[in-house]
Amino acid sequence: MDALLKETVDAAINSRYPDMAPEGRRLIEEILIRKEVEKGALLLNEGQISHNIVFVGKGMLRQFYYKNGKDVTEHFSYEGCIIICIESTLKQEPTHLMIEALESSVVYLLPYNKLLTLTEISWEINMFYRKILEYSLIVSQIKADSWRFEAARERYNQFMEHQPEVIKRAPLSHIASYLLMTPETLSRVRSGIL
Repeated sequence: MDALLKETVDAAINSRYPDMAPEGRRLIEEILIRKEVEKGALLLNEGQISHNIVFVGKGMLRQFYYKNGKDVTEHFSYEGCIIICIESTLKQEPTHLMIEALESSVVYLLPYNKLLTLTEISWEINMFYRKILEYSLIVSQIKADSWRFEAARERYNQFMEHQPEVIKRAPLSHIASYLLMTPETLSRVRSGIL
């Protein structure tokens, strides 16, 4: 058995539904597809349909999109995180989001159609799926509220508190775009000028 697979499944499940029994975890492990992604490679490109929920086993990825010719980071994910392009996955329509490896990474793809089949036979898998969706909605709401109500310094402080791993590993240009700042503004915030 792949030790990284078990570790990744446990981390991903524990982050959303820690009460899941070993049998449910095994069902998920059995349908995951391991994929190695080189740094800079796209796991999902604009215009593609997202057929998978992604568990990050090793490395760091980001979801991003283009707006007015600039790339805007939507989300960062690293070991133990789950990535889902909600609209594309649920509607099975082309996405505007892209997923890029910021480091050489190992991910596990959870095919959405197989997950749905499991939700019909396992209450626990159904709960886990629900928790993934709930968590994604909450994160989206928190981020939208941050953009609406917080000043640049507040956004940065919240980010440092809740995502210290990203501060250590992601390029500052991506962190700036995630926080809806220019790199210059981020630099001023970091140096205490703003």
